[in-house]
Amino acid sequence: MSEFDQIVQEGKQGIKKRLKRLGLYAIFVAILGLAGYFLVCNYTYSKGSRIGYVMKISYKGVIFKTFEGTLNLATRNDLAVKTWDFSVSKRAVYDQISNGEGTRVKLYYRQKLKVMPWQGKTEYLVYKADPVND
Repeated sequence: MSEFDQIVQEGKQGIKKRLKRLGLYAIFVAILGLAGYFLVCNYTYSKGSRIGYVMKISYKGVIFKTFEGTLNLATRNDLAVKTWDFSVSKRAVYDQISNGEGTRVKLYYRQKLKVMPWQGKTEYLVYKADPVND
């Protein structure tokens, strides 16, 4: 092997090492980015409760099916309809809400910055429901 061929061979090996290292860095950065994205999506921005009458709740979704509902926040004497849309991912919570249909219900929720498709359509994720005794 001539000296030129040897230099070319060493250059190819050096480039392969650099590309391999660059690929590993890219994979590492992608994993960190995905982990950060999932952390942001699971961050609870606010937490609270709302009281009202459940106007509707339905099971929706093309791939990920969740319960999507609307709560009427108006009081009995209030003529204006003030609605609040929410999502429910668990069947047990849906059962709690549907048991309170026709009466005032208190819904406990967590507001997320970004919602994953399997969590619901809205940023308000209801995790508990209680009937309100007037």
